[in-house]
Amino acid sequence: MIGGTDGFRIECDACMARARPWAMGRAALLYEGQARKLVLSLKHGDRTDIARPAGKWMVLAGREVLKEGRVIVPVPLHWTRFMRRKYNQSALLAQVIADEAGLLHVPDLLVRRRRTKSLDHDGIEARFAAMQGAISVNPKHIERMHGREIVLIDDVMTSGATLTACADACISGGAREVCVLVLCRKT
Repeated sequence: MIGGTDGFRIECDACMARARPWAMGRAALLYEGQARKLVLSLKHGDRTDIARPAGKWMVLAGREVLKEGRVIVPVPLHWTRFMRRKYNQSALLAQVIADEAGLLHVPDLLVRRRRTKSLDHDGIEARFAAMQGAISVNPKHIERMHGREIVLIDDVMTSGATLTACADACISGGAREVCVLVLCRKT
């Protein structure tokens, strides 16, 4: 679902067609036009300055999921991609969101155990297959997961495969509930 508490909501066909392991999801923007350019600048253009205003938009869109006591967790990058990019755009967004909402941020709660190829040109089933078992809970934070409500943060949700892998890892690690909050939702 896209939208926030202002009454503007769009149920996406992909979300209705495939069961999701998260309880609620919100997106600040649709991945088109200027929003797409903004995300690509953040993700691939070293425009980390975009994270602060974008994170604030996400807080506005995600008021329903940013409840007291929830833990803010970014979608992890594999270490090789992190070394090449030098930052995790989801972690930058997550830090802003945690600061603005006054919530705990655990940037390394999840680990991408294996490098996955870029999923940009894959179909839905190939994306889900590629992400199967790629994400796990960082063993040093397992106690922070048990019984907690987690809010996963990502820049873009396309098929939901990455967020599903992250949510599955959280639930397997003992999380009570998982919600997602993304900057953009691809239609």
